[in-house]
Amino acid sequence: MRALVVHQHGPLENLRLETFPDPRPGPDDVLVDVHAASVNFPDLLVIGGTYQILPATPFVPGKDLGGTVAAVGANVSSLKPGDRVMAQIEYGAFAERAAVPSRSCYRMPGSMSFAEGAAMGLVYLTAHFALVERGGLKAGETVLVTGAAGGVGLATVQLAKALGAIVIATVSNEQKAALARAGGADYVVRTDAPDLRERLRREVFAAVGSRGVDLIVDSVGGDVFEACLRVIAWCGRLVTVGFASGRIPEVKVGLILVKNISLIGLHVSDYRDRVADKARPAQAELFRLYEAGKLKPHVMAVYPFEAYREALAAVRDRRVLGKAVLAIRQQ
Repeated sequence: MRALVVHQHGPLENLRLETFPDPRPGPDDVLVDVHAASVNFPDLLVIGGTYQILPATPFVPGKDLGGTVAAVGANVSSLKPGDRVMAQIEYGAFAERAAVPSRSCYRMPGSMSFAEGAAMGLVYLTAHFALVERGGLKAGETVLVTGAAGGVGLATVQLAKALGAIVIATVSNEQKAALARAGGADYVVRTDAPDLRERLRREVFAAVGSRGVDLIVDSVGGDVFEACLRVIAWCGRLVTVGFASGRIPEVKVGLILVKNISLIGLHVSDYRDRVADKARPAQAELFRLYEAGKLKPHVMAVYPFEAYREALAAVRDRRVLGKAVLAIRQQ
């Protein structure tokens, strides 16, 4: 099969599109002919060798895919060859075939394209676990979402709105602001100003009152994370899901004590791998909301497989609005 292969961790230039052995699925696995795979920021960390989970080289990166079932293992009864599916895996999606644990493989709604299935995977499951499982969101609460035009951010804006929240989005330019509003954000705050902390405080309090926000979902880190701590309500919750800014912030614990803040981490792959019985109903609810028209993956661009460097560089350089997808096979 054709696949993107990492022989040595490092820059994107280390990636090669080459012939690679087909995966060998086990008895609990599903073999999928991959039609589309989306690019996630953690893919860049895996390729670069800085992610917390690193496979042995050589390997095929990629965490999200949409495709058709080619074969199923002896213990699999929930899927059959020909089923249209999307799946999230730790690595292996940037190839013409992937072996997927059946617990992480989901039959897609009939109206969902392969590109949408790939784009809806990791980021929407992250959004669901951040809001519901970890954040304990209740209808009517206020939610602040950072990086709201990125993959996780936009998914979180859409889902928070679908679940009945009042949503404040932070973005770094006007194009991203327009996308966040289209995704359902009630208020948008720009973070590209030198007075970020004061501006966020002023605009959030003007929007929802000086009590602040009930729940923050942060995928940016750095200065944005630190500014967010100043607008969280008493007994508010902050769920951290990533550090797209490149800087992992340090927390002044005194502020957490004084305001009774809950600071919560989320690594969603752990839920998928450790407690699949929680991941499956979450994915089912995401599909229901998609079919109801309340969720819609924003695929900014679909790149030919051969243009993989362009696609990954767009994510690396933070030029992607929503999701970038690789077309692995002709559809």
